Amino acid sequence: MTGDDVPIGRRVASWRVRRRMTQQVLADRLRRSKSWVDKIERGVRPLDRYSVIQEVAHVLRVEPEALLGQPRSTPAGTPDGVDDIRAALARYDTPEATQQTPEEARRQVEHAWLSYQHAHYAQLVRLVPGLLDAAQGARSAELLVSAYRITSSLLVKLGEADLAWLAADRAMGAAGDDPVLAATAAVSVGQALRASGRDRLALAATLAANHVRPRRSAGEWAVGGTLLLQAALAAAGCGEHRHAAALTDRAAGVATNLRGYDDQHRTSFGPVAVELVRVLLAAARDNSVEALRRHSIVVRREGWRWLPAEYRGAYLLDAARVYVHAGDLRGAARVLVDADSVAPAEVRGRPLARTLIADCARARPAPAGVARLATLVGLTR
Repeated sequence: MTGDDVPIGRRVASWRVRRRMTQQVLADRLRRSKSWVDKIERGVRPLDRYSVIQEVAHVLRVEPEALLGQPRSTPAGTPDGVDDIRAALARYDTPEATQQTPEEARRQVEHAWLSYQHAHYAQLVRLVPGLLDAAQGARSAELLVSAYRITSSLLVKLGEADLAWLAADRAMGAAGDDPVLAATAAVSVGQALRASGRDRLALAATLAANHVRPRRSAGEWAVGGTLLLQAALAAAGCGEHRHAAALTDRAAGVATNLRGYDDQHRTSFGPVAVELVRVLLAAARDNSVEALRRHSIVVRREGWRWLPAEYRGAYLLDAARVYVHAGDLRGAARVLVDADSVAPAEVRGRPLARTLIADCARARPAPAGVARLATLVGLTR
């Protein structure tokens, strides 16, 4: 059976499982009966009214086209060039003309990291194919791991989770026997696997990498702390909330002992990063009250404004989702507007942001700022 032949009920069931909902949870959020959901998923009852399809898609946090089996429309602002990145990842030889000295390649990698952390994704999409060629030509494991990590992180932003996993896996391969490089690559592996809904695999990968060796420098401890946070988020995705809390507590212990370290591995790890994860863990437990309380505290901390724009923008999208689930569309709108001021590409280019803006635009009257954002991402009301 091809993708286009899959009944809409099967798609609803598939997305429900990916969102880790039971039939009863989905029914409650739709304000319908469990029997209704069961009949829809089994095809006993037709799902043929577009307004109802929109309602189901809204609860499942997908576009209606995902349930209808139609090609996903490209959000306005999403950079072109993913096919060029795919082609670069598929190339195993490095043309002689692209071979560069390690110093030249290092400058390119540093520029790419800065572009990523400032959320200049459209620019970075164009840079990545040449970046990968330059890193391969320099024949430096450190630079190649960094280039693949940047590529993987960018692809996660663009909604290309499977391709992101391929780039992260290439980073693991390039790390060879270097345990620190392997640990940094494992951070990207965990992010990509979580983005594709493979939380169990992400949990196993991040925990395994975190036991490679004792970390001696502050930067290495930061990588270990980041792996613990990635593992905590993966555990929460598996429903292992106590395990997630324990991993976060361990990361908090690591963060307490780090002060002013050189973040050479680009982790942005520290006490604020730990508290941001605690917000997301509370949300994963469906405790919106605790999540929003923690959110209001952490964004007022001094360390918050020192995080990269990309990091803050991505977190604010997650916070907006918490507000939506809590039924506070005006709060979600305020956070989305804040995210747009911090990292416009996060809001104007990511599929998640498009869905959240559509959620907020359903309010009557629509919250301030939402109409402008809806226009920017190509949504019509």
